[in-house]
Amino acid sequence: MAVDDECKLKFLELKAKRNYRFIVFKIQEQQVVVEKVGSPQETYEDFTAALPADECRYAVFDFDFTTDENCQKSKIFFIAWSPDTSRVRSKMVYASSKDRFKRELDGIQVELQATDP
Repeated sequence: MAVDDECKLKFLELKAKRNYRFIVFKIQEQQVVVEKVGSPQETYEDFTAALPADECRYAVFDFDFTTDENCQKSKIFFIAWSPDTSRVRSKMVYASSKDRFKRELDGIQVELQATDP
């Protein structure tokens, strides 16, 4: 499975410059490509709305939070979106190429497997 260079560039911008709140990736013609990017002002609800209800996707989400000590922090989540209603073949393709794609994105802090918003 090939990874488009734009995937790595957009991820580096999210990680270093905080240019995006989230990035949604899809597999198209044996290659992972960027499908959608979310501006820093967008919310988690905007992110879940960007995920198709019955197709698999990969995504990264920049989650901001405040610790108990009142410190502002953020973590970058890698999300493997695999809804129950998606096709079995699609689930298999995304599952088998997930680790390879995730290795291309250096700086993932939390990984989630999601089947519903």
